[in-house]
Amino acid sequence: MAQGVLEVDRVSKRYGPVVALRDMTFDVRAGELFGFVGSNGAGKTTTMRIALGVLAADAGEVRWNGAPVTLETRRRIGYMPEERGLYPKMKVLDQLVYLAELHGMPTAAAQRSAQDWIARLGLRDRCDDEVQKLSLGNQQRVQLAAALVHDPDVLVLDEPFSGLDPVAVDVMSQVLREKAAAGVPVVFSSHQLDLVERLCDRVGIVRAGSLVACGTVEELRSGGSVHLVVDAPDATDGWADGLAGVRTLHVEGTRTTLELGPDADDQAVLHAALATGPVREFTRRRPTLTELFRSVVTEEHAA
Repeated sequence: MAQGVLEVDRVSKRYGPVVALRDMTFDVRAGELFGFVGSNGAGKTTTMRIALGVLAADAGEVRWNGAPVTLETRRRIGYMPEERGLYPKMKVLDQLVYLAELHGMPTAAAQRSAQDWIARLGLRDRCDDEVQKLSLGNQQRVQLAAALVHDPDVLVLDEPFSGLDPVAVDVMSQVLREKAAAGVPVVFSSHQLDLVERLCDRVGIVRAGSLVACGTVEELRSGGSVHLVVDAPDATDGWADGLAGVRTLHVEGTRTTLELGPDADDQAVLHAALATGPVREFTRRRPTLTELFRSVVTEEHAA
């Protein structure tokens, strides 16, 4: 399977009266790290399972290089489920070799690849241990090795950083960067939005089964509202209440973060802040990915 684009095109899925996905559409390009974020139950895992053929879509299509994904295509996808899908009583090395062979690798190549990934992911001392005897973090490392051992052409990872310590996060981040640099499309979901912001070329935000925003982090931030950080040490709670187009996001010590709507006047905010006393900081900035995500979730709960 050559390098190419993984496309999710208007995929919908319903469970009785519950709409899990509604016209889900995005693509993951060759050599791209694509972050897939949303609240619990937003539809991320369902989308991934449909891409892998674990679930059937009610409508829409998943394509690789313009053609519908087939069983043979799926053999070349590396998938890491959020819930651990390993055999608990099987030894780490034996398990990785077995999974590589299931994907069509010859035994000798499977052995070499398994040993390589065991070493790379810091599992050399655990290769003869049963998976059930490993810590949760090491089980997660084995799960990643299982997704990589057959040298896949696409990576689909559901919460790959869950339960990992900072060192393991760094190792996994480097592995994903290397895979993308080699031309592999990589899509992963995560609730660690600072990590998504740092790693990903593009990000898709999912809400209630639909993709509500998609682009580079900078594009998403530029399209978001303007935030204003004001440090007014003598101000009392609610000092900015009543200002047109202004919403208080949070207060930390003497610093207040405000969201400015289209009709907001930052000079009116400055005047109100100065009316309370000295102003030590008055900074306009774009929201972080975490703040954008919170805004989307707030809209979801308000709908």
